[in-house]
Amino acid sequence: MSREGTAEFHPGHAILRFERRLAHAPERVWAAITEPGQIEAWWGRATVDLTPGGTMRIEWLNTDEDANSVTMPATITELDPPRLLEIEGEPHGTLRFELEPDGDGTLLRFTTRSQIPDEFRAKVLAGWHFHLDALGDFLDDGRRIDWPNWPQDRWQAIHDSHYAGV
Repeated sequence: MSREGTAEFHPGHAILRFERRLAHAPERVWAAITEPGQIEAWWGRATVDLTPGGTMRIEWLNTDEDANSVTMPATITELDPPRLLEIEGEPHGTLRFELEPDGDGTLLRFTTRSQIPDEFRAKVLAGWHFHLDALGDFLDDGRRIDWPNWPQDRWQAIHDSHYAGV
């Protein structure tokens, strides 16, 4: 699997998979994907009840060209700290973060299964690629996305170079 991920499109749903090798211990990566103050650095504003069946709410702070944003109320469907977090909610369906020790770092496998209308396929792929890159930046040097001024040109470059033909 590559950084650009893989995509399977089926009638009624899509499965997107990404892999990232992160130069940080699983516990550090776990904190970045489960603690609200850290989630906001790379993904969006979050509230988290980190228990099986608990709630997780993500509010994307970046907007599209029409100033629309997304909020995802979700339920934690699988939880095995610091190895597995799976949440389910709309509009993004099931999001699964699997962490595996890899030498002095972590192999992150991210999978999403959701309904993605054809006209949004490339945007969703580029979006997850962007957020996972931002997670790596945050872990590596503490860089946080300045959401009111988020680097849409960075997202656009990812979109155009990897997913425009999807």
